[in-house]
Amino acid sequence: MSVLCGIDEAGRGCCAGDLVVAGCILPDGYSLEGLSDSKKITPKKREALYESIVTQTQYHIVVISSEEIDNFGISYSMKRALLEIQQHLQADEYLFDGNTTFGVEKLKTMIKADGKVPQVSAASILAKVTHDRNIIEDAKRYPEYGFEKHKGYATKEHIEMIKKYGYSPIHRKSYKIKALEPTLFTNF
Repeated sequence: MSVLCGIDEAGRGCCAGDLVVAGCILPDGYSLEGLSDSKKITPKKREALYESIVTQTQYHIVVISSEEIDNFGISYSMKRALLEIQQHLQADEYLFDGNTTFGVEKLKTMIKADGKVPQVSAASILAKVTHDRNIIEDAKRYPEYGFEKHKGYATKEHIEMIKKYGYSPIHRKSYKIKALEPTLFTNF
């Protein structure tokens, strides 16, 4: 039987906080009730599933800081994480949720794999829980931004906080946020 490593990420689209990429190999016959796309599971259920996954599977989690993303770019950071997972988890196939391989060989992609393939669902949960735990810790250091609510995504509230306080050390300065860009048009 071939071994499949499912891979997913959390935080790629955020304008603050870490990018987390996780890979997961499930043991033969492994079944976990409620395994699905992490975004469709309540935080409490994700935490419970996370604990089961880390005690019963082979996995590897890569955390990439906002500073590294600013220095090297999101594509390079994704490629580095995917290669690291391949080095740490030996599998016959690697399946990444999405539609791009970031130039990584022996990597297949599938859109919405996190809701269709158990190995990718497990990786999705590992990535999301790790990302959310990290950003909640960041929220304690930078409470004015409300990271615990929006998890680093560019919500209207988050953008207002950036306008008010400027960027924090965990913001991705290389990301262009349209709402923060000066407009090309002036009032006539």
